Amino acid sequence: MDWSAFLPPVIVSAKVALVASIFVFLLAAVVARMMANCKLRRGISVIETVLLLPLVLPPTVVGFILLIVLGRKGWIGIAFESFFQQTIVFTWGAAVVAAVVVAFPLAYRTIKAGFEAVDPEVEQVARVQGANEWQVFRHITLPLAYRPLISGYILGFARGLGEFGATMMLAGNIPEQTQTLPTAIYTASEAGNMTLSWSWVAVIILFSFIMLMLSNRLVKD
Repeated sequence: MDWSAFLPPVIVSAKVALVASIFVFLLAAVVARMMANCKLRRGISVIETVLLLPLVLPPTVVGFILLIVLGRKGWIGIAFESFFQQTIVFTWGAAVVAAVVVAFPLAYRTIKAGFEAVDPEVEQVARVQGANEWQVFRHITLPLAYRPLISGYILGFARGLGEFGATMMLAGNIPEQTQTLPTAIYTASEAGNMTLSWSWVAVIILFSFIMLMLSNRLVKD
């Protein structure tokens, strides 16, 4: 085993998945809380459909849209380059962005289901007793919904770890910089290096298996 060739994609993938999962969790938790508490039903289905689109769109389509928006001709890309003096495309940060966008819907659906399962009457009783919204959320909502929250984080991490299409489009496949496990597997298999490919496949399967086991146990317990 050539460890110098094996380890870099594992390290890059772990870093991308970890950072992306934190952003996904925070974003999904905030949006899910807002959507679960929203009283206006008109237009909610449209907004939620937009939020869930990356779940059903081909990852290459998501990557193409991100490339247009974040590229040098996109308004976000222009603003980013003018502020940081560099483009975000084909950088490690681009791999994180791709993982966040693709993993968000999965985490959002799981976390929103957890918030919706909390009895609103219990929260209302706490408000009547004088608790503010933060106290209600911290002492009532979080303890009752913590399993779906953790499960949502785990699923977001697993999805970010396995992202390929959007990452390839937006971040490329630069060794030791943006080359994640899925893109490394693609490159190695194209080159006929099946030993290295199978080694990386085993790592992803092992990580995914552990993550899904943890998620399923949280849901069932």
